[in-house]
Amino acid sequence: MSEPHPTRPQRPKAGAKPADKHSLSPDEQSGTQHSDKRTLIERLVEFLSPGPDSMSELISSLADAENRELIEPETRKMLEGVLRMASLRASDAIVPTPHMDLLNIESPYDELLSSVIETAHSRFPVYEGRRDNIIGILMVKDLLKLQRAPELNLRTLLRPVVFVPESKSLNELLRDFRSNRNHMAIVIDEFGNLAGLITIEDVLEEIVGEIEDEFDDKDGEGSIYTLADGSQRVAGDTEIADVNTAFDTSLPVDEFDTIGGLVAQEFGRVPRRGEVVTVGGLLFSVMLSRGGAVRWFKVTRAVDTPRPEV
Repeated sequence: MSEPHPTRPQRPKAGAKPADKHSLSPDEQSGTQHSDKRTLIERLVEFLSPGPDSMSELISSLADAENRELIEPETRKMLEGVLRMASLRASDAIVPTPHMDLLNIESPYDELLSSVIETAHSRFPVYEGRRDNIIGILMVKDLLKLQRAPELNLRTLLRPVVFVPESKSLNELLRDFRSNRNHMAIVIDEFGNLAGLITIEDVLEEIVGEIEDEFDDKDGEGSIYTLADGSQRVAGDTEIADVNTAFDTSLPVDEFDTIGGLVAQEFGRVPRRGEVVTVGGLLFSVMLSRGGAVRWFKVTRAVDTPRPEV
């Protein structure tokens, strides 16, 4: 009886190719892809949820990527803004109550229109009786309807008010703004008192930085305007030399280039809307401050400073 021959490895048939991922069965391919996806998701979670000591390292990595020209400077700033915004609350970006521009429901039309022209906002909180009793939001385009139809009641033009707590995260607030198609919210503190207001522009500027609008000047041109009351509206990035020329003053130009930097030095910080300081015989009142800088000043000559003869 013959002994069985030992098993020999089978040679591949002529023309056969080694097995690769394309020759795997659908179930095997699905399992491989699922494993890869889990690995990628885990890495993303680790990236987006850094440990308590890794945020600075992550920001340093973005700076290194910019230095190696892998990303643009503006991209780095936006990514840093997204990372930092995750830890910010509504209270970090609000316009405080004393600096809010409000409209009184009982004011005559001419007075309302004057306030709109002076502040140049597109929407205003409206109060009744007390300033902290906000009853609605008025769009400027709705206010103009009263010119054609004076018989309209201003109350019927008001939009509903959205109230949010000052502890609400900016991420959640931005999502609410987008889903509700609303651009302004009134912020209240833990006791239910009025803390300020916040707009979608305030939130977005935490990511992208300063957002220019149709009232902002380009290339430094036309940064000084004469207002109806005779005062001047001066952009914060106006050159100090231009301010000296316009007001015939001698403000120092050796340490700062812009008037915003000079005024901020007097305060020791970035001033907020409504704050006033006198510098070099000029009275600077902050009209708008955003993005860590003053956008507009209202400038008048100090009362005790005579106007030089020309």
